[in-house]
Amino acid sequence: MALSEEVKNDKIEVVQLAAGYPVVQVRTASIIKRDDVEISRSFHRHVLTPDADLSGEDADVVAIANTVFTDEAKAAYAATQEAE
Repeated sequence: MALSEEVKNDKIEVVQLAAGYPVVQVRTASIIKRDDVEISRSFHRHVLTPDADLSGEDADVVAIANTVFTDEAKAAYAATQEAE
């Protein structure tokens, strides 16, 4: 009876906020298997803003974030942060 764990990006979403900038939502699934049969799955979600450090993210997340976090998005996010 062998147990294994797999962690993978389960869902990556881009959400355009009313404040004028996008965020990237990443849902990660942790999958526990016994003899290659899934016995458990749990989820973790985190959100990336235009000023996020992407160094710890998977390549697919970085590619999407680099596409949507344009200079305009970064400026809109910075303006919102200053207003708060």
